[in-house]
Amino acid sequence: MIIIRKFVGAIILFFNWVFTPRGIKREEKSQIQIDKKTSKLKLYQFNACPFCVKVRRSMKRMSLNIETRDAKNNEKYRQELQENGGRVKVPCLRIEDNEGKHTWMYESNDIIEYLSKLQSSN
Repeated sequence: MIIIRKFVGAIILFFNWVFTPRGIKREEKSQIQIDKKTSKLKLYQFNACPFCVKVRRSMKRMSLNIETRDAKNNEKYRQELQENGGRVKVPCLRIEDNEGKHTWMYESNDIIEYLSKLQSSN
């Protein structure tokens, strides 16, 4: 089973690399505003997870600069996800509000919808 997962993961990453989407072009001022909105967002993910790839591709299409955290290979990020989010499930978007409180969003479609609304409200 491990061999199959590694093989499928490699295929997913290969096709993601070959068919990398292009980001939208914004005026510099607009991109700075978007970057400010996304500066407190963190995406906990696994590199070869198909749902994580889906979210990362959407981020790329929307030209959103969001820090990604590898919860599979980095024990610190895995522990943060477990302790604060409640479970090790990816993708997970950590949203920090202006008061420093965190909300943890787990479903890829919900994350993409949230990011889409965030970038369109600019």
